[in-house]
Amino acid sequence: MITLKRADFNTILKHAESVLPEEACGLIAGEITESGKEIKKVYILTNIDHSNEHFSLDPKEQLAAVKDMRANGLVPLGNWHSHPESPSRPSEEDKRLAYDSKASYLILSLMDRENPVLNSFKITGDNAENEGIIITE
Repeated sequence: MITLKRADFNTILKHAESVLPEEACGLIAGEITESGKEIKKVYILTNIDHSNEHFSLDPKEQLAAVKDMRANGLVPLGNWHSHPESPSRPSEEDKRLAYDSKASYLILSLMDRENPVLNSFKITGDNAENEGIIITE
């Protein structure tokens, strides 16, 4: 289980909508507790591919985010990205590029713009398991 504050969800959603039709992307950091992962900070990064079908994180921004995590005592928890035109589930490319089986992969679907859907997955090889997400106030 992973938890995310409503304000952080809104940050992700607003950014993803602002870069449409491209995929948006970023990193998540926080704490690992007995009950799961708690996201404490969301990082907005540039999709240097500028594509609506895949993303690549800007390496300089990624390094700056990791330095910020360390400086604030946060643990890297994974990444997030949007699917402008497809469901909130990992694509074959998402699975192929998921190198860290301990990471959480959040995917925001904007396929139905009135009802965005955010899910979090653990990905190992071809297997993607929905780990459950709770959005808190």
